[in-house]
Amino acid sequence: MQVRRAASAAVLLSLIVLLLPYASHAHNITRILAKFPEFSTFNHYLTITHLAGEINNRQTITVCAVNNAGMSDLLSKHLSVYALKNVLSLHVLLDYFGAKKLHQITNGTALAATMFQATGAASGSAGFVNITDLRGGKVGFGAEDNGGHLPASFVKSVEEIPYNISVIQISTILPSPEAEAPTPAPSELNITALMSAHGCKVFADTLLSSPAMKTYEDSALGGLTVFCPLDDAFKAFLPKYKNLTVAGKQALLEYHAVPVYQSMQMLKSNNGLMNTLATDGAKKYDFTVQNDGEQVTLRTSIVTAKITGTLIDREPDVIFTVDKVLLPKELFKASLAPTPAPAPAPEANSPKSSKKKHKSPPAPASPADSPADSPDGDAADQTADENGAVRFNGGRFITVAFSMWLAFCLL
Repeated sequence: MQVRRAASAAVLLSLIVLLLPYASHAHNITRILAKFPEFSTFNHYLTITHLAGEINNRQTITVCAVNNAGMSDLLSKHLSVYALKNVLSLHVLLDYFGAKKLHQITNGTALAATMFQATGAASGSAGFVNITDLRGGKVGFGAEDNGGHLPASFVKSVEEIPYNISVIQISTILPSPEAEAPTPAPSELNITALMSAHGCKVFADTLLSSPAMKTYEDSALGGLTVFCPLDDAFKAFLPKYKNLTVAGKQALLEYHAVPVYQSMQMLKSNNGLMNTLATDGAKKYDFTVQNDGEQVTLRTSIVTAKITGTLIDREPDVIFTVDKVLLPKELFKASLAPTPAPAPAPEANSPKSSKKKHKSPPAPASPADSPADSPDGDAADQTADENGAVRFNGGRFITVAFSMWLAFCLL
């Protein structure tokens, strides 16, 4: 009896150990902030400056968000996108500060390293932020190179995933002479000239006449992946494109680029949802990357496009060609796919094949002729968590189930 109890205890202990790491969470700052319209401008510039991807790739981090009014004060300074990135990276602390921890700082003050400091662009301690627990329950924030002033204060906790990411609101942008200093731009890449010379002239010409070109240029210097529809595909789509609103046209063009460098190998190893230049707050404008062997496809809820070639791959920029125009569900609604014809009946005297034949999938649904509200959601949206993703391990699930069954038998 004691042997059975000991065995049961051992199995249960193993079960607990297996369950502890069973699910791992990956945060997504864009989706966290998308739930709060007052941070839409801050969220947008995290994407434009490529900080969103860097934040998502880090653990134990605090984002000090500023509302739209605070961002207006920053934008009124007309800083370059590179200086904007330095300023915003000063608002990303490389430590976890939840609301409780802010009010329990040892000795009442702390010096926190930021992503600006981690870039190596900040001299001395200019990339650190001073956090001080003030009288009356207030907590002050100030850049270390700001002469000891604490111009910002803690407003509220926005989202906390202990001890992974904490998103808090502070009252104003942290002024920093060094972060705001003019930053030299890297050498520019003429992406439209490359597109025009390699079978994507229609898309390139359309892009040049759109405000989306500015978004491409700002992103190209820090990292950009473009999926350029070939001329035949975009020519056929032009009538529908002309029916879109001005904002819709810009969003569609921005939907064909990702604000981060993604080589072909990276796309093959990073299947899943991907944000685009058009992603902004509640408007997801994302698509799913999938690969089958060497073939990589981009799937929206309306169309699936294949990557057919690489125009240029020179980090931090890469341009791929695709065989179809990517249609976001935010601008188009899916039509019902035609019902596939029934399979012909087998001949009476025909021998049965030793291998089962798989039916070809139905043709992809064609887009509607005019923009429409998006559907409630597709399978990809339903499997994505609002703040991040939960990854499950099938092998561990089987082991857990077996351990539970064994424990039940031994008890």
